[in-house]
Amino acid sequence: MTSNTQIINLLKRKKLKLAIAESCTGGMLSSAITSVSGSSKVFTIGFVTYSNQAKTEILKVPQKIIKKYGAVSVQCCLAMVNKLSKISKSTVCISITGIAGPKGGSKQKPVGLVYIGIKIRKKVVVNKCNFKNKGRAYIQKLTVKKSLNLLSRLIINN
Repeated sequence: MTSNTQIINLLKRKKLKLAIAESCTGGMLSSAITSVSGSSKVFTIGFVTYSNQAKTEILKVPQKIIKKYGAVSVQCCLAMVNKLSKISKSTVCISITGIAGPKGGSKQKPVGLVYIGIKIRKKVVVNKCNFKNKGRAYIQKLTVKKSLNLLSRLIINN
């Protein structure tokens, strides 16, 4: 398991800057990062783009993507991370969109469905997660943990 302190140290060592746009985690990932002393050397900006309006107005995610695929989709997550990259000029960007519950899920998109997008320079990966519906806080915490682990692995392998 990767800790937020390890991530900060890894980003510092590799001279990378991090930006985050999160939806269903409501700022928990940014909070995990900024809880580490010295994170200001690597963390540039964090957005909580919880509503569709925030996704389209702040991150400039095209409305047609949200209308066609929904806010919880590979397409939206990809647009979020790519637009964040342009806005922030950071070398590492993370986007998170999903359904933390307890309501809001469907058969096609159940509670616990989360997409995590990570862009390191020009390489982009979108990871689909289906977390068990053990409550909102559980899904949010697991999403943050998964994001840190994915980020660590991608930085090390890049």
